[in-house]
Amino acid sequence: MRTIQSDVAIIGAGTAGLAAYRAAKAEGASAVIIEGGPYGTTCARVGCMPSKLLIAAAEAAHSASHAAPFGVDIGSVRIDGEAVMARVRRERDRFVGFVVDGVEALPNEDRLVGHARFIDDQLLEVGDHTRVQAKRVVIATGSKPVIPDVLQGLGDRVVVNDDVFDWQTLPRSVAVMGPGVIGLELGQALARLGVRVSVYGARGGVGQLTDPKLVEAARTIFSEAFHFEPRGTMLSATRVEEGVRLRFQRADGTVTEDTYEYVLAATGRRPDVAKLGLSNTSLELDEHGVPRFDPETLQAGTHPVFIAGDANGIVPLLHEAADEGRAAGRNAGRYPDVTPIERRAPLAIVFSDPQIALVGARHRNLPPETFVTGEVSFQDQGRSRVMLKNQGLAHVYVDRVTRRFVGAEMLGPAAEHIGHLLAWSLQMGLTVDEMLAMPFYHPVVEEGLRTALRDAAAKLAADA
Repeated sequence: MRTIQSDVAIIGAGTAGLAAYRAAKAEGASAVIIEGGPYGTTCARVGCMPSKLLIAAAEAAHSASHAAPFGVDIGSVRIDGEAVMARVRRERDRFVGFVVDGVEALPNEDRLVGHARFIDDQLLEVGDHTRVQAKRVVIATGSKPVIPDVLQGLGDRVVVNDDVFDWQTLPRSVAVMGPGVIGLELGQALARLGVRVSVYGARGGVGQLTDPKLVEAARTIFSEAFHFEPRGTMLSATRVEEGVRLRFQRADGTVTEDTYEYVLAATGRRPDVAKLGLSNTSLELDEHGVPRFDPETLQAGTHPVFIAGDANGIVPLLHEAADEGRAAGRNAGRYPDVTPIERRAPLAIVFSDPQIALVGARHRNLPPETFVTGEVSFQDQGRSRVMLKNQGLAHVYVDRVTRRFVGAEMLGPAAEHIGHLLAWSLQMGLTVDEMLAMPFYHPVVEEGLRTALRDAAAKLAADA
C-alpha cells in the first residue's frame, strides 16, 4: 500500500466534492478527490435530471389525455412503458456522461478510486491500495435514502428513487411512503403514466409546505391526482406473491389494506457517513454519527475538517451543495484562514402539478405578530384559467415594520419561475412597494403575484 501527501483530501466526487476540489486548487493547495462509487452526481444519476425526464413524459401523457376541454380530440392515448423508461435511462446516461467527462479531465494523480476511511484525524485509507496523509479534509459524501423499519425484509419489492430510473418498463402499481418532494414528484408522474399509485403520509404534511391554508389546499388537489392518505400509521408490510400487502391505519382509526407491485420508500435521506471510520478520529459526533460542525464555516469544531453538501444535512439542494463545496474547499485551501459561507436567499421547488415553491422564511417560523400575508387564488387568475392550470394559491409574507418581503409559500402554476423572482427580491432586500413598482406584463401568471403583493400592501395600510 502506497502513502501519498496532500494539503487537502476531498471525500466524494459529487456536486459538493467537485466544487471543493476546484476551490482548494484555486487557493494554491495540493488536493486529491476520492470516490468510492461510480462517477456522476446524485442530481445527474438518481435525482434532479432523471426525475424531470419521467415528469416530462407524464406531462406529455396528461396533456394529451386532457385536451378535450380545449375542443381538441386526439383520440385515446397509449403509453409505452418500455419506451418511456428507455428515454429516461438514455438521457440520464447522457447527463451522467457529461459529469464523468469532467471528472476524468482532472489530473490522474489527483483522482483516487475506492472507499475512504479515517485511520486517525489526518490519515485516510482508500480501498486497499493507498493511504493519504492530508493536512485538511473535506467530507462531501452525500446522502442515502432512509428505508423505514416497517419495510425491512421485503427484498426487491422495496425501491428508492435510485432504483426507479433503472426500471425497464413501468410497473402496474406502486405505493409511495412519504408525500415529500420525491414522493410527490414520482408519485404523480407514475400516476399520470397509467400506474396505480397510492401515497401514504404520517403527519398530514405535503411537500415542504408549512402554511396551514396551503397544506389543506394541497391535500385536496393531490387527492384528485392519486389515492392520497396524508395522515396515519403503516401497520405492516408483507411480501406476497403479487408484491407487497400493506395495512395502513388512518388518523381516525380506520384501517385500509391493499397490495402493490412495489413500495417506493420516499421518507427522507440521511448523511452517508457511516463507513468513514469517524470513530477513529477525535471529531465530536452527533446522535446520527455526523461530525458536529459550524453551519457558517462548515468546520467540524476546531479540527481542519469541513463537511459540505448533502453530507451535512443542512439544505439538500444542488445549488446549495455547490455553494457549500466551494466554501469548504476555499476554507480548507486557506486554512487556518476560515471565513463564513455567503448564503443565497432560500429557495426550494417541487416539480409537481401544480408546482410548489418556498422562498425565504417559512410560515411556521415567522412570529404571527411580525408579518402580514398577501394572498392570491389561481382559480380565476386570467392566464392560469386560459391554460386550465388554475389550481392552487400563493401567500407572500411581508414584515409589518420594514414593509420588506420576508418569505412566501406557493402552490400553483409557474411556481418554479415565480419562485425565482421572489428569491431575487428577497436577496435584494426589496419592500412590497418596490416589488409592486416592477413591470408586470399582461396576460401572465406573474400577475397573480402582483395580486398577492397588493393584498399585503392593503393589509399594511389597514394596520397603519
